[in-house]
Amino acid sequence: MRTVNLALLVFVPLAIGAFFAGVSPVIVFFLSALSIVPLARYIGESTEELATRTSPAVGGLLNATFGNAPELIIGIFALKAGLIEVVKASIVGSVISSLLLVLGLAMFWGGWAREKQTFNKTGILAQSSTLFLATIALIVPAIFFETGREAAGAAVQNLSLLVSLVLMLMYGANLCFSLYTHKHLYLEEAGKFLPRWSTGRAVATLIGATAAVACVSDILVNSIEPLLARLNWSQLFVGVIFVAAIGNAAENLSAISVARKDRMDLAIQIAIGSATQMVLIVAPVLVLLGVLLGQPMNLIFNSFELVATVLAVVIVNFIVQDGESNWLEGLQLLAAYVIMAIAFFLHR
Repeated sequence: MRTVNLALLVFVPLAIGAFFAGVSPVIVFFLSALSIVPLARYIGESTEELATRTSPAVGGLLNATFGNAPELIIGIFALKAGLIEVVKASIVGSVISSLLLVLGLAMFWGGWAREKQTFNKTGILAQSSTLFLATIALIVPAIFFETGREAAGAAVQNLSLLVSLVLMLMYGANLCFSLYTHKHLYLEEAGKFLPRWSTGRAVATLIGATAAVACVSDILVNSIEPLLARLNWSQLFVGVIFVAAIGNAAENLSAISVARKDRMDLAIQIAIGSATQMVLIVAPVLVLLGVLLGQPMNLIFNSFELVATVLAVVIVNFIVQDGESNWLEGLQLLAAYVIMAIAFFLHR
């Protein structure tokens, strides 16, 4: 895994060089996308290294702050560029890919040579319930927009801001549950990670990787509009499938890797935790930043995005109910993701 990560770093200078050389935006987009994958991995590793040297509370906050840094950085640049539909689609895509693609691959890959894999369903169900409630909160603005007599302009924006604040409070409560009141449900997996880097190396890696992600994300976002025109793709498809997958790549690889080692508790926590963070913290932060950047973004998602998100959450809630998983359940999640990906590609 580490060797592959180092090899992928070659795409960082290639993406920057291709951008300034005026190469086709299609090539620039995919080069910059590939370059974000190893950088996101280094952000994750350095955050984990720093987390092992702190208290559980501080470690949890570090993971919360930097765990979704690539998605947040890409979202900020896309927001500044006025690609609001891409930003909203990437939020939906991150949830769907984490729950169906990542968890599906983890269950399939981890369960292929085993009859079944087990996990602590109490902690997992607490996470999945939080995600389900957060997803319902995303539905309310859409219903308000469709049915309210004054559902336009300032009213929609105010509702989105208030819902964002509520979601952030829910995220704080979720942190309190996992780090304080019910931390015993999560201690087993956390205790298996031992530090390998010095504090100085971890801090330097975190700063360097985050700065590099910001640079490459700017290039990625600048190539999106020419890409859409060249390939006749929709903002919805690019946001849901490509932008979401780019930001989640490092977490995806981690979940699949630990599932193969029969650590399904950690694999499911990574997948559901990533989706939960997108809804509870990344989306609200982008709504608030949109106001500051002069690119107001609301939480009005279209019906197709909402139905896809709710279905993904419901499917995963059903699968984790028994505290067991197998390769067939993983394949079912992957099949659901492929069906949705095809639908998003054809949707106009």
